Amino acid sequence: LNSIQLVKELKAACGLPAAASFKHVSPAGAALGLPLTDVERRMYHIAPDFELSPLACAYARARGADRMSSFGDWIALSDVCDVPTAKLIQHEVSDGIIAPGYEPEALTILAGKKKGNYNVVAIDPDYKPAPVEHKQVYGITFEQGRNELTINADTMLTNWVTENKSVTEEQKRDLIIALITLKYTQSNSVCYTAGGQTIGVGAGQQSRIHCTRLAGQKADNWYLRQHPKVLGLQFVDNIRRPDRDNAIDIYTSDEYEDVLADGVWQNTFKVRPEVLTPEEKKAWIATQAGVTVGSDAFFPFGDNVERARKSGVTYIAEPGGSIRDDHVIATADKYGMVLAFTGARLFHH
Repeated sequence: LNSIQLVKELKAACGLPAAASFKHVSPAGAALGLPLTDVERRMYHIAPDFELSPLACAYARARGADRMSSFGDWIALSDVCDVPTAKLIQHEVSDGIIAPGYEPEALTILAGKKKGNYNVVAIDPDYKPAPVEHKQVYGITFEQGRNELTINADTMLTNWVTENKSVTEEQKRDLIIALITLKYTQSNSVCYTAGGQTIGVGAGQQSRIHCTRLAGQKADNWYLRQHPKVLGLQFVDNIRRPDRDNAIDIYTSDEYEDVLADGVWQNTFKVRPEVLTPEEKKAWIATQAGVTVGSDAFFPFGDNVERARKSGVTYIAEPGGSIRDDHVIATADKYGMVLAFTGARLFHH
């Protein structure tokens, strides 16, 4: 149910259809329904002639952000599920979906998943929850007010604290996507976004810098999947989607020999791929630019800014409030980055 709240808030804040791909209690990806480029279609394995509605684009992006983590996901859609979106979902391994409604043909498509056991949930888009929530844990009932914080550019992106304050509407949009995603991600959490979608979500880490590194590595992996060597991989016919995704993940990692060794690569590829060398990966990642990052609580040290920069981050939104805020700001200024203090923590437990 966190997932439907996330996409509902994304649509309210950005004015576009939204989708999320959840695993357990956190989103693996969230996105808006922006058209896909040719490269994005290729990296998300969508045929050039496959019809994509705005809602289908949103799910393609949400699922494609981190396909390894999205295996067996729970899907949330901000709008009535249409046929193109259902056809996209039809061939993915997924445990269920929630949406405001379903077109008849789309419902028929989804009802056929998992031999008729696929979970399909419709929710009243006008539902208003009670202002106070209750949760019982080990014989104790906790009570608190709902997190009704409205996240948009007007409420969260007004306090720019770095020397560089130049930010476009698209970059503000991406920062808002990060912040809304964090509102429904298990803390501690950090989220990288680009082009109207998340590209790396680091969730549930006890250390802030470990969140930033984890999310940054995911963002790097997302970008590496656009490398010409990756897009040019020739897979054997009828390879299963999970096997293909796993092969790409291994090929772009330091463990590439696990799929390229003699006697092994033939199981996955028609032609043995050339190694994507560490030097090539470093050079490719260095071209990533214009990425935004959000944090659900303040960065306690400048090392988070240093790590984010390595993944192409230029724009940051975090609550502020650390006794070392001056060091964090100075680190951002050193690289000409743009930093906003939102004044609001987004812890989620």
